[in-house]
Amino acid sequence: MREASILLLRACLALLAMPIYLMSFLGIWQPFCEKVFFPYFLEKFSVVHERKTKKQKQELFRNLPDFKSPSGELKLLEIGTGCGANFQFFPPGCKVTCSDVNPNFQQALSRSMNKNQHIHYEGFLVAAGEDLHQVPSGSVDAVICTLVLCSAHNVNGILKEALRVLRPGGAFYFLEHVAADRSSWQYFWQQVLYPTWKLVFCGCCLTREIWKNLEAANFSDLNLKHFRVELPWMPIQPHIIGYAVK
Repeated sequence: MREASILLLRACLALLAMPIYLMSFLGIWQPFCEKVFFPYFLEKFSVVHERKTKKQKQELFRNLPDFKSPSGELKLLEIGTGCGANFQFFPPGCKVTCSDVNPNFQQALSRSMNKNQHIHYEGFLVAAGEDLHQVPSGSVDAVICTLVLCSAHNVNGILKEALRVLRPGGAFYFLEHVAADRSSWQYFWQQVLYPTWKLVFCGCCLTREIWKNLEAANFSDLNLKHFRVELPWMPIQPHIIGYAVK
C-alpha cells in the first residue's frame, strides 16, 4: 500500500512539473539548470543553510589548525566549492584549492573570495570529485566536502580520491543532508519527491545513507554525528556532520 501511494504521488508531482520534464526530454533543462538556475538557487539557499548551521560549522572547522603539516602550512582542498560558503570558517593563512564540476558559480564565488581575504586561494579546478588527477597524492592536509555527496555520481569514488590526495594523518571534513529514518513520514515524502527533486536540483538525491559510505571507507578514525537542520517544508532536514582521519 505504501509503495502504491508513493508511485501515485510521484505521478501527480511529475504532472505538476511536466514543463521541466519536457525541457529535460528536449535536452534544454540540464544546461539551463547548470548555468543559470542552480547557481542562482544555491547562492540563495546557502544564505539560509549557513544561518541554520553556523554554530555547527564553527564547531566542525575549529580543529582544522590541528592538521597542519610538519612544515606549519595548512593546505586545504575543497570538493564542490560552489559559492564559497565555507571560506569564512577556514583559519587565517591557510592555502585553499577550490574545485567544482560546475564552473558556473564564478560570480558568487568571486564575491565570497573578496569577503574572505584571510585565506590564500591557490587555484580553481573544474573537476568532478571522483577524478582529481590534477591533485598529487598525499599533497593536502584536509579535504572539505559539504552538501556535495548528495549529488555525486559515485560517493565511494569521491571518498577514495579524498583518501588518495590526503597526506597520512590528514582529515576529510563533511556536512551532508541524508535519508530520514526509514519508518518516518519524512522518509515517505523523500521517496515521493525523489525523482522530481533530483531532476530539478541537478542530481541531488534525497535518500542516500551517506554515513554508511563513510563507515565503509578506509579511514583510520571517523567522528560522525547525526543532527537536524530546521528547514520547514523541505525534505532535507536530517544531516550528518564530522571529520574522518586518514
